[in-house]
Amino acid sequence: MIFRPFTVSLVASLALARVVFASEPIPAVFTVDDNRASIVAPDAPALKSPEMCWAPKDFAKDPTVIRFKDKYYMYFSIPPQEKDGGKYGWTTGIAQSDDLLRWEYVKNLLPDQECAKNGFCAPCARVFNDKVFLFYQTYGNGPKDAICMSTSNDGLNFVPNPSNPIFRPSGDWTNGRAIDADVIYFKGKFFLYAATRDPEGKIQKLVVATCDLSPDKLDTCVPGDWKQAKDGAILKPELPWETRCIEAPTTIERDGKLYMFYAGGYDNDPQHIGVAVSEDGISWTRLWNVPFITNGSQGQWNASESGHPGVFLDEDGQTWLFFQGNNSRGKDWFLSRVKLDWSNETNGLVAPILKD
Repeated sequence: MIFRPFTVSLVASLALARVVFASEPIPAVFTVDDNRASIVAPDAPALKSPEMCWAPKDFAKDPTVIRFKDKYYMYFSIPPQEKDGGKYGWTTGIAQSDDLLRWEYVKNLLPDQECAKNGFCAPCARVFNDKVFLFYQTYGNGPKDAICMSTSNDGLNFVPNPSNPIFRPSGDWTNGRAIDADVIYFKGKFFLYAATRDPEGKIQKLVVATCDLSPDKLDTCVPGDWKQAKDGAILKPELPWETRCIEAPTTIERDGKLYMFYAGGYDNDPQHIGVAVSEDGISWTRLWNVPFITNGSQGQWNASESGHPGVFLDEDGQTWLFFQGNNSRGKDWFLSRVKLDWSNETNGLVAPILKD
């Protein structure tokens, strides 16, 4: 791991970053050695020869993982299935595992509400109050796609919230679309992150809403419970490798701060994975001005992209980052994972690194 931290606090780091990157408009917490393309080397063993490179029928995207009742569940986007008669677009698949490595495809969830009649995908799974909550986007509706929520007592069978969709952004900075949901309970409230687009529908960026309900009441939420926390994007593409897109936020709390892994660049731009940090869940600063994980070299399984991350904190305290990749420019897509380590701390601020 080669980078030079220079921060004593997140607030102080912002001021310092603006000085260090005086010739660049985008602040970052840590400096990076010259000519370094990414924090994790593209040919790191865990990326070049991953233990897990999985997809049912060689096609799955957008992974999110939980542990529930002594079993691991992975939810992901899956393309239309022949057995469904071509009635739907993308839907959500479910797989089970006992070890986070070997996965068994169980089923795909089908639309059961009018708002999701064309399909639903890009799930975010969370466990609150001994229930599985699945947050997801409607599919195929362009600017009208929005975030919905369903709940389950067994991780396999879900009941949609009758008031779906629960959130879509507003303001003259957005076209109203919401996809790629992520939800976390932080400092006494829920934060819902999603990707949206500019009014012209070309630039993808992130929005956040909050909800003051307690975890035992979340299943009763209605759209009015989710309040947009900022009239504008909380993170938008500003670095060359982010091209015109920041999407797929996924968050984890460490020492009272939120860390967000996100995808920069549209599919196969190539897409890369970046990291940002926040003290309040609304204002974010990138850890580095280069990707954390980038795509691999020609011929590598992830040569076309390493994208759409999903972070998972296991009961034993280990952190795993799941993500999608392919080397065919989208003719297939596979899901993989790396283990993260948080031991690199400088004055109270940590940065994730790959764990051997």
